[in-house]
Amino acid sequence: MRLSRILLVVVLLVGGFWFLTTHFEPRLSSDRPTVIGSGGSNTPLELTEAHAAPAYDAEEQNNIAIYKKVSPSVVNITSTALVFDFFYGTVPQQGQGSGFILDKSGHILTNYHVIAGANRGIEVQLNDKHKFAAKVIGTDRTHDLALLQIDATNLQPVTLADSSQLNVGQKVYAIGNPFGLAGTMTRGIISAIRPIRSADGGPIEDAIQTDAAINPGNSGGPLLNSSGEVIGINTMIASNGADQSSGIGFAIPINTAKAVLGDLIRYGHLNRPSLGISSLAIDPDLASQMGLAADSGVLIQKVLPGSAAERAGLHGGNEQAYLGNSPIMLGGDLIVAIDGHEITDPQDITAIMDKHQAGDTISITVVRGRRRLTVNVTLGQAKETNI
Repeated sequence: MRLSRILLVVVLLVGGFWFLTTHFEPRLSSDRPTVIGSGGSNTPLELTEAHAAPAYDAEEQNNIAIYKKVSPSVVNITSTALVFDFFYGTVPQQGQGSGFILDKSGHILTNYHVIAGANRGIEVQLNDKHKFAAKVIGTDRTHDLALLQIDATNLQPVTLADSSQLNVGQKVYAIGNPFGLAGTMTRGIISAIRPIRSADGGPIEDAIQTDAAINPGNSGGPLLNSSGEVIGINTMIASNGADQSSGIGFAIPINTAKAVLGDLIRYGHLNRPSLGISSLAIDPDLASQMGLAADSGVLIQKVLPGSAAERAGLHGGNEQAYLGNSPIMLGGDLIVAIDGHEITDPQDITAIMDKHQAGDTISITVVRGRRRLTVNVTLGQAKETNI
């Protein structure tokens, strides 16, 4: 009897376990995702998703509008040159930069250094990926500008602004191809407006300094205002050897380009006027040490033979001296004004030259010894970087 009871209990336990495991196994909900954890347990995963894309704020809308408006006008420029390699002989070498479309005739503005030395051709790739061979219409090495042209249709030109009324603090945008990454836009402000020198040493007045990220490949691309109008041509960065953006980039003001585009189309080069002198900026300390009769100005070191300055009778120096370890010439005329505008630095002369063409006549006021006199000078054509 006792054995029968034990067998009955065992049968009931086994039967109950079988019933529970076969009829009451928890089932996963078919409408809820599940993640199987490393411990083998089933854990439900619930996601919260937005019902609609968020609305863009006014600033974002403007950023997007500028990009859509201008990016079709920005091009990628590849220049190819043959260079000599010690191991492989003559090999092709490519450089990349940016540029932008000026008109429906296919004129494109970029930096001179982007296409310099391109003896095996220049290729322009449009925003739609179509590629065209480009020809060089003209260059201005002093201001680091080059004008190209392609034979293409349905081009979308940029709109050029007036860069004479720019202010530190206003928003700017750069579009280009940094490191070959086509169609990249960055944003910043105008950090300063200052004179700089191009990679070839040419003076660029009122260059636009910006903290918008500018990297190798951005050269020649447009710098834009908040209306998407071109205010400058991105040209160089201050990187302390890092070869990448450090928050200090520079653009050539678009008004400088406007002043030379006519010459580039007409002559193939800038019909830049020249006095034909080498010069030295004089500050009050130097003026006192040299015993000059004016506190500041530009001292003529040398008058080039056959130049406008020589024809007008301006005098260069005749006595050698040293400024630190650098030789200088004393005794020349001290330029203190041109057309009534005070001159304190060679860059003041350059700014005036940019407003004239070869053949124009200007009046130059100089101090010669203790005398002050004004001389009319008919400008010649620049053949080198001397002013």
